[in-house]
Amino acid sequence: MNVRAFFHAATVEDISSPYNSIHLKVFYPAQISGSEPEGNLGFVPANSQESKFPVVILFNGINCGPEIYQWLAIKLAQRGLVVVTFSWIAENLPGVVALTPGIDLKMLPPIMYGKGPTASAFPTLLRVLESLQQQGILAGLLDLDKIILGGHSAGGRVAIESAEPRFCSQVVAAFAYGAHTAANVNLGYEASTILPLPDSLPLLMIGGTCDGVIAKSSHSYGVTWEQPTTPIIRTFQEAIAGGREDSYLLLLEGANHFSITHPFDSTTSRPFLDFPATQPEEQLRNLIAETIGLFIDAHVRYQTIALEALNQMLVSKNDLIALFDRK
Repeated sequence: MNVRAFFHAATVEDISSPYNSIHLKVFYPAQISGSEPEGNLGFVPANSQESKFPVVILFNGINCGPEIYQWLAIKLAQRGLVVVTFSWIAENLPGVVALTPGIDLKMLPPIMYGKGPTASAFPTLLRVLESLQQQGILAGLLDLDKIILGGHSAGGRVAIESAEPRFCSQVVAAFAYGAHTAANVNLGYEASTILPLPDSLPLLMIGGTCDGVIAKSSHSYGVTWEQPTTPIIRTFQEAIAGGREDSYLLLLEGANHFSITHPFDSTTSRPFLDFPATQPEEQLRNLIAETIGLFIDAHVRYQTIALEALNQMLVSKNDLIALFDRK
């Protein structure tokens, strides 16, 4: 399937310039037509026969450029999804300017946590999607009742914390790589606290056994993790009750914090904390993309064959899988 993308920009309300602009790249299944606008401007129509398209919003890690997730966006768009990546440079903390997934800091302290989404970019992104449904290449082709939130690291955390129908009824599932809900002691939480997740929608959590960033950031949570995957496992065990058989935990043998990114960018974020990956990176990425795709197909599109493939992964032997669990 052909995949194309276009760019869009939006203003974030109640944020001062110059930090009130979000720039989006929207990936979609395309159909080459040979038309004049296509040849002159590169505007390729969507493959309307594959619509309506569920929408995946990818929240990047802090100081992780959206281009390092383009490989994943393309693979998901090839499955008939529209995928949104975005770039937002903001001053989340006084004097600290960063490329951010959008973290609503006021929703993090104990008195506010769980009362609203922590993804501060989401209202703006939703407003853009609604406008794209009205005009342009994707007009009338989006299934805005099927929005999936996904992300990496801090972006993965805000995705799974914000996937709650009370916050937005259009969100139907969430996934995260290299994310957990351990509570920062500087916000007033006790050491080793795991914060609850909404636990009302299908959830996929993915992590790597060689995640040095998580391992070396444990001081923020008042503990020393036994393993790099400890807070991810604890989040799966403690933050959700489960019982619907649509919440999954996948731990990848030999994957590190940045195994979800390609090409790797050593100039920003905190790659210097990471451990080396010990398995072939391309194989790890292919497994990440396939699992996310099957998860969406099974629990958003209700495809029986995808659910059967997930069930098979739960019991099959794969050297890249350290643990695959469901609850």
